[in-house]
Amino acid sequence: MCSELAVDLPDEDLGEYLYDCLDMYRMGSKPRCEEVEYLGMVREAIERIEDGE
Repeated sequence: MCSELAVDLPDEDLGEYLYDCLDMYRMGSKPRCEEVEYLGMVREAIERIEDGE
């Protein structure tokens, strides 16, 4: 399930757990519009995993 949800995320940003992406992310390391989209996708994937989708 995790790999299915993470398919749209850049490989170099993914750790073993999606929480790692948020914990290790440095704000301002991507252009603002990409940053908002990326963080939203990671949070959505985490929520879907937690909800068992």
